[in-house]
Amino acid sequence: MLAPALEHLVKGIVDHPDDVHVAAQTSPRGEVLEVRVNPEDLGRVIGRSGRTAKALRTLVAALADGKRVRVDVVDTDF
Repeated sequence: MLAPALEHLVKGIVDHPDDVHVAAQTSPRGEVLEVRVNPEDLGRVIGRSGRTAKALRTLVAALADGKRVRVDVVDTDF
């Protein structure tokens, strides 16, 4: 449930929504959501001083309902 919600939020921010991919992995410390976007959109997802990324993490944490979730924005070139 968290990965599709995060993907929907990120697609609303970026200029290239078709290049948004969210991968969910489970680790001993909780769930990890990796966000991959077009390199041109990386700045939009991170935001000034990381404000947008922090807001996305806050929303996902609220949706997680107490479960441990980490959101990583992965810097990759397509």
